[in-house]
Amino acid sequence: MSDSLTAATIRITGHDGDDIEAYLARPEGQFPRGGVVVIHHMPGYDRGSKEIVRRFAELGYDAICPNLYTREAPGAAPDDAAAVARAQGGVPDARLVGDVAGAAAHLRALPSSNGRVGVIGYCSGGRQSVLAACNLDLDAAVDCYGAFVTGTPPEGFPLQVTNLVDQLPQLRAPLLGLFGAEDSYPGPAQVAELEQILTAHGKDFEFHTYEGAGHAFFSVDRPSYNVAAANDGWERIAAFYAKHLGA
Repeated sequence: MSDSLTAATIRITGHDGDDIEAYLARPEGQFPRGGVVVIHHMPGYDRGSKEIVRRFAELGYDAICPNLYTREAPGAAPDDAAAVARAQGGVPDARLVGDVAGAAAHLRALPSSNGRVGVIGYCSGGRQSVLAACNLDLDAAVDCYGAFVTGTPPEGFPLQVTNLVDQLPQLRAPLLGLFGAEDSYPGPAQVAELEQILTAHGKDFEFHTYEGAGHAFFSVDRPSYNVAAANDGWERIAAFYAKHLGA
């Protein structure tokens, strides 16, 4: 397998037949491989999110990141688009599921697809990754410090979200969760609650919590970046997807 890849901005069919923007990266060659849907964090469809898409392509997967803010702010800079979406309460859950479904369908339609697709999300995208895995036929899901999978948003929280406790019994895919011990949303108690619920329902999951790491420890361009936690997290993601999607 070569580490050469191609990447491009494309259009895909999202929720309710909407035409939305997405960023697609693919390894060179037509060997059979799995696909990964990357759900961007609340700051938006930005350079960091696209770098993650390319990283999965370098690991041997077709990877795509749908621009969840296409409708609110088409063509806007990531920060501006995120501000508009946040002011409107964030991305509705039903629309998120539809957009991820469209992204997964696009990956499965590629001639290189082996039929298996995983999803991964960071920050708000971590919650949305779990949401997608509760409602779609996916083969693996990764939650990177997603807030309010369990727990309750504080008063004045800018996004109109609820927890997913009532949906967790429907989880359809193995789940990898990566969390920071110093995070508040999700805090250790919320992670423990999630673990208890998934255990009670016999779900396939593995969680890892990193001491000394807070929220957004994967974000290389933010003060929260934690080298040790991020490096170990990437190794665990690679192994998890190799097991469930095929490297």
